[in-house]
Amino acid sequence: MTQLSFKTLSFKIEEKDLKVNLLRTFYCKIPLNELKQIGYVKLEDAHTLDFNNKKADTKFSFLLTKHFDKLKNSINDNNAIYIHQNSGIPLIGHVSFGIAYRNSSLIEIKPVTSCNLNCIYCSVGEGKSSEKTDFVVEKDYLIQELQILLDYVSEPIEIHIGVQGEPFLYADLIPLIEDLNDNKQITVVSMDTNFTLVTKEQLDKLAKFEKLRLNISLDAMEPELATKLSGGPYNLDKVLEMIHYAVDKKIKILIAPVLIPGYNEQEMEKIVNFVKELGIKHGDKHPNLGIQNFLNYKTGRNPTKAWKWEQFYQFISDLEKKTSSDLKLNAEKFGIKKVKALEKPFKTGDEIYATLRCPDRFKGSSIAIAKKRVISVPGVEFKKERNVRLKILKDKHNMFTAKLI
Repeated sequence: MTQLSFKTLSFKIEEKDLKVNLLRTFYCKIPLNELKQIGYVKLEDAHTLDFNNKKADTKFSFLLTKHFDKLKNSINDNNAIYIHQNSGIPLIGHVSFGIAYRNSSLIEIKPVTSCNLNCIYCSVGEGKSSEKTDFVVEKDYLIQELQILLDYVSEPIEIHIGVQGEPFLYADLIPLIEDLNDNKQITVVSMDTNFTLVTKEQLDKLAKFEKLRLNISLDAMEPELATKLSGGPYNLDKVLEMIHYAVDKKIKILIAPVLIPGYNEQEMEKIVNFVKELGIKHGDKHPNLGIQNFLNYKTGRNPTKAWKWEQFYQFISDLEKKTSSDLKLNAEKFGIKKVKALEKPFKTGDEIYATLRCPDRFKGSSIAIAKKRVISVPGVEFKKERNVRLKILKDKHNMFTAKLI
């Protein structure tokens, strides 16, 4: 008898299939008749399978690899890609997943895409109505590749978990934060979240991490407007309760509303007063409130026309006077500075050879791999392991876009 147990996988029998859940949010289905061919006996528990084949470990791994090609997101049934140490997909080069290094002391990491909301102003069009391919990254692979970059930078660093979506959908979020918090080179671990999924139990665990700061999206203090902005059901009372609980647990938080012209200008003063009532102290490199200017993006949802920066800053100045608050933010307030640049293996205009490795986020587009970098290739249908010749169109911050030659 061979017993196989998994931390990141859970299983459930559904009629003629074994449903395999990966990191809680993603799933695929394996026909039971394929499992029986490698000696499947029974489901011991939610994370454990029993086989009567001594080579079941290897054979089941092949089966998982095969069916992970049909991985889905359980929120909207979108196709999904699992990026792990044996996937052959680097973690530098893409704006949506992996590691984004912009030559500053703030390094952004993105372990997952996907969101439980459908915000009407989302800059990347993420959420329940999204039809994009999603990505989820193995925690240990992300930590391993991040350490290589940290060794190269050799300076104190803030790590920002800034996903295209909601990070609390990532089942390994707390173990990830724990690894980051334990790293002596990392001085701050910040994270953007809508705070709708968090539980008191999770906050009890997060309270142990002294480097953690939660940047919480809170766009309205009026329930109906908060629901409208979120694009669907939104429990404002629960979000406010969790904010109070986090403050009680002495977790550092920053309230980060987005000002959407024509929708929630009147809510900004209420939010400023709410933050005052929380009694959060303005810590070193830790502002407690940061109002963001809504911007129009090609790939985002654009319910209105963005204010020009002059109008936004005038609004903030007027609000500062009205509320006797310091509301202007800049990189210096967070202690962010420039550090040494990461070398680019290719630059705009270069013609290179690469291999298509997986679909990209948008339909009809692919991700190519070359020289340990990910390259987005719009308008090219994915064909597995296809060798292609590309011309690099964009190379900013080691995030690459190319066209097929």
